[in-house]
Amino acid sequence: DLENMDSSEIKDLLLKSGIFAFIKQRPYDIVANPDTAPRDIFVTAFDSAPLAPDYAFILKEEKQHFETGLKALNKLTSGKVYVGISQRQPIDVKNATSVIFDGPHPAGNVGIQINHIAPIDKGDTVWTMSALDVLFIGRLFDKGIADFSRIVAVTGSEIDDPHYVRTRIGASIASITQGMVKAVEYEQRYISGNVLTGVKTNADGYIGATHSQITVIPEGNNYDEFLGWASLNPHKYSTSHSYFSWLLGKKKKYTIDARIRGGERAIIMSDEYDRVFPMDIYPEYLIKAILAFDIDKMENLGIYEVAPEDFALCEFVDTSKLELQKIVRDGLDRLMKEMN
Repeated sequence: DLENMDSSEIKDLLLKSGIFAFIKQRPYDIVANPDTAPRDIFVTAFDSAPLAPDYAFILKEEKQHFETGLKALNKLTSGKVYVGISQRQPIDVKNATSVIFDGPHPAGNVGIQINHIAPIDKGDTVWTMSALDVLFIGRLFDKGIADFSRIVAVTGSEIDDPHYVRTRIGASIASITQGMVKAVEYEQRYISGNVLTGVKTNADGYIGATHSQITVIPEGNNYDEFLGWASLNPHKYSTSHSYFSWLLGKKKKYTIDARIRGGERAIIMSDEYDRVFPMDIYPEYLIKAILAFDIDKMENLGIYEVAPEDFALCEFVDTSKLELQKIVRDGLDRLMKEMN
């Protein structure tokens, strides 16, 4: 009976059921510590990543479970439970404070939402969740069982008919995509998640526990192009004016493969990160501070607010081809060891 349970009883039930592992905390972007009381809890109710599933569509038939999950989260904090909602995919929210966001990716990232609602200061701890994971909590209290079923979007240019599939976390990708992938001679890349933050897998792999999307794109290793990435082919996609494709306008469609198109080089201070990083943080300076492991600078530049996924777009547009998400992850891990 959720109404008569206190926070310790709810935590104990979530831990026993395995659902607590879906609650993450900032700082450090790790699985939340059940012994730490969060200042607030933030839930993102939309995904702005490329080809991401429509949360409003998924949550529509499980509205009751979502509301029950939010009610349980309210008992786990003395602060507020915030739900970030897309203006383009609105949903009704009860038992929480809803905040409407608009704009392109990464507007759906919970870190971006935290930065604009109630930024994290040193010493603060907040918990974060995806709305699709909140459903697990709601089902536990409404149905009395741990139900890990999930609606997953099957996407990508190599899928003949992009669609939704009802499955469960950890399911075989082959069982989900069978008969849906284009029959071609070139190699294809299977991704559990989206193209920016997903995990590379293969046709015989499995969908990740936190992923609600499977993406299949060309690997791109079958091209034998004159001058390679330096070719001035007008049909190549570029976020800058490196190729003449920018003359064709922003509505032109591209089939983008998994090639990096260039090698790693020294970081270039060009403000290109700032154009795709909508937080009150200087991303280039923060990356440099992480590489130097200057703790004071890292703290002053907002290391406690960020997660690797917040730098995914920066990594995509980076002319230096640096693995920014890995740099941030390693920096957070080292900082956590140092501070604890």
